[in-house]
Order: sequence, then structure tokens, then C-alpha cells
Amino acid sequence: MSAEKIEAAIAELTMHFGDRLSRNMSMRELHAHGEGYHEQHFPHAVVFAENTEDVSVALRICNAHRAPVIAFGGGTSLEGQLNAVEGGISVDLSRMNAVIEVNAGDLDCRVQAGVTRQELNVYLRDEGLFFPVDPGGEATIGGMCATRASGTGAVRYGTIRENVLGLTVVLADGHVMRVGRRVRKSAMGYDLTHLMIGSEGTLGIITEVQLRLHGTPETTAAAVCQFETLADCVETAVQVMQMGVPIGRMELLDDVQMDACIAYSKLDSYRPVPTMFFEFAGGPASVREQIETVEAIVAENKGAAFQWSTQPEERSALWKARHAVYWACLAYRPGYTGISTDAIVPISALTDMILGAKRDIEASGITAPIVGHIGDGNFHTVMLVPPGQEWIEKAHALDRKLIARALSLDGSASGEHGVGLAKIEFMTDEHDAVALDVMRRIKTALDPNNILNPGKMLPPVAT
Repeated sequence: MSAEKIEAAIAELTMHFGDRLSRNMSMRELHAHGEGYHEQHFPHAVVFAENTEDVSVALRICNAHRAPVIAFGGGTSLEGQLNAVEGGISVDLSRMNAVIEVNAGDLDCRVQAGVTRQELNVYLRDEGLFFPVDPGGEATIGGMCATRASGTGAVRYGTIRENVLGLTVVLADGHVMRVGRRVRKSAMGYDLTHLMIGSEGTLGIITEVQLRLHGTPETTAAAVCQFETLADCVETAVQVMQMGVPIGRMELLDDVQMDACIAYSKLDSYRPVPTMFFEFAGGPASVREQIETVEAIVAENKGAAFQWSTQPEERSALWKARHAVYWACLAYRPGYTGISTDAIVPISALTDMILGAKRDIEASGITAPIVGHIGDGNFHTVMLVPPGQEWIEKAHALDRKLIARALSLDGSASGEHGVGLAKIEFMTDEHDAVALDVMRRIKTALDPNNILNPGKMLPPVAT
């Protein structure tokens, strides 16, 4: 990419953004990466947008000068989506944090892309409503849409994809497109809303989101159950799902992950053995029925009695510990690098997948705790890698082995982290040549100058 063209774009952007454009090195470094393990790539400048018109102006200018653009929200992505591999302009949407409207009677709202899920739920609290997609971290709604985020609540409420009704998107040439309406379904035209979800800033920049909301459950109860074997723990999750229990959340932590969490989050009443975190939600009668069914399944699989967290602060502490597993892992091996993995398989293949992954991990010699949104077949490891390039290579080899195992079981290389830089190599394993060609045609049609997050998502054409 021509440095002269980027400098020309910056000069024109400065005329519009003034002191909302920064070339400060520390600011550029902040926007050179997400939370995953990847080499940093610095943008030439950062601009702070405050509304859709700002984003439109930025893209119109950058497209005219062929300057790359990377959208930046909360900085929590894990697969290198935010790295400016060709330099260019990072468009920071974090100041676009307004809740535009809430339609309580229709269970929907509209927000700017920079609103975080935590901010939205605080805003909604007095309405008796909440937004259920919970990937952890201070993720923004726009970023969650861009990476097709999921999380602990997906087993009951679905991923971000199922909870978006419409979007405002700025295209590469600066034109603003509004897709979707406030209705729950429509049969009019191509589904451009869901084309944009998961596109990781390669087809347009999302600036506003129309979201589905849900009523706050009348009753919520959380419990922890521990098992002597990982097989019994996983089989419990499989049976809960196959029985159709409308469980709120169900998270698996293996023995190594529990050991790390006990030390980091002071879970002193638990043992370092395979463990399931449950949350039951609904009306009182429904919750009692869910609990009775799951307790019977747990007993059949030799699980211990539930340890209950009935008070809101106890439940909050429990799920805070679950969301802190990455930091617990880093504290478990001080000085090591944490490299996260992400794979998903059909529910019926979970036992084969998790137990096989455990064997792969043990054979690798790498400490890699397992944690998973087990109710929808998604699981992660955090590979804790000692200093040294040979260990980095071993970690990448283990990641490839885990993904190959998932694909062999009709799974996917990513359940929620997305593609970014790290998973480009698996796109050809998961998609055939025709599908990849269609994706490239869509990219070319919407971004003919390839300014939107270049170098991400799509593998180069084989020569």
C-alpha cells in the first residue's frame, strides 16, 4: 500500500476530524492488536467517530485514496481481526455509545455500535428487560456483530446472529445502508443483515444495531456440580441437551481449568476436578422442573450433589470466575504466553471431541486447560506456552490437531472467535472452492479497492 496515498488520506481526514485524529505512538499501539496472541501491526493513524456520518466521511476519503481501514470497537477480538497488516486508518467506534431507543412493548432496541453489552444491560435494568448474548469482556455490540459473537447464554438465547433484527452499515465508498426492520421476520429480498454479521469489517462498518431483547426471568438459580471423570461431566451435558432442558447456561471446566480458577478466583469450596456450572431461569415451576431433570441426569452420571448459589451476588461471583478463566490461566503459569483455541462440534460428537482433545493435549506436553459453552458444542483451550519459538510451534501444531479433530466430526474451526488472521488457513478445510469463490465475489463487489480490513478472512487464491 502506497505510503503517499495513506498520508494524503490522513491530511484530508485531519480537516474533518481535527483533534479526533491521533498519530500518537501509544494510541497507535493500542489499536495494533486485540486480546489474542498475534504479532502487532500498527495503523498509521486512529480516528474517533461519533456518529454514522463520521464513519461515512472517513470511508469516502480512505476509499478515494485507497487507504486501508480497520474498524475498532472494544479491542477484545482474539484472532487478529484488529491488526493493521497493511497499515492505514483505524476507525475507533467506542465513542458511539448511545442507546438510541428502547421499545419495551416490542422487546427491541436500537443502539450505536460502540455500546457495550454491560452498558446496555444497565440501561435496560429498570425496564425488566435484558440483552442475553454474553461473550465476556467489555465487548461492544458492533464488534459482537462483526465477529458473530456467542457466549455463555447461547444455549438458551442463541448467538448475536439470532438476536439482531437490523443494521446500519457504512460501505467502502462511504454510502450508508440500512438493512432489516423492527419486525421478527421478513421475506423481502436478500438477507443483507446476516451477510454483514460475521464479516469482520471486510464488507462494511456497522454503526447502529437493532436488537431483540428478552424479559428478565422471574426466577434464576445457579449451581455447580463436580465429577470424578471428564467423560461423566461431558456426557451429562450431552444428555441435558438431548432431553431438551431449556437450561439458561451450562459451562464445562476440566480439572486443570478448575485448579486455575480455584487459585485465581478464590473458589475455595471446590475441588480441582471436572466441573459444570449451571444456571436455571424461568418461572418458579419451570425452574423446579429443570432442576429435577438435571439432578437426575447428574446422578446417573455419578456427579456430586449441586452446590447452590442462590443470592444475586453469589451468582455474579460464580459467573465472574467463569469469565475470568483466561486471566486465571495466565496466573496459573506466570511468564507463559496464553494462546486460545476455539472449535465446535455437533452435540452427539461432544464426548469424542472433548476426550480426544484431552488426549491430544496430554501428548503435546503443553498445559492447556479446557473450558466450554458445552451446551452448544463449543469449547476452548488456553494453551500456556513457555518462552521459546519451539513451544510456539508446538502450540500451533496442537491447535491444528484440535481443529482437524473437530472438522472430522462435522464441526467447525470456530464457534465464536471468528477468522481474522489466525484461522485463514482453515477456510479451505471448511469451505469448498465454489463457496470461497462466492465469498471473494461478494468482497470484490462491495469493496472493489480492498480497503476494508485487508488481509483478513479470505485465503489468497491458489496459483
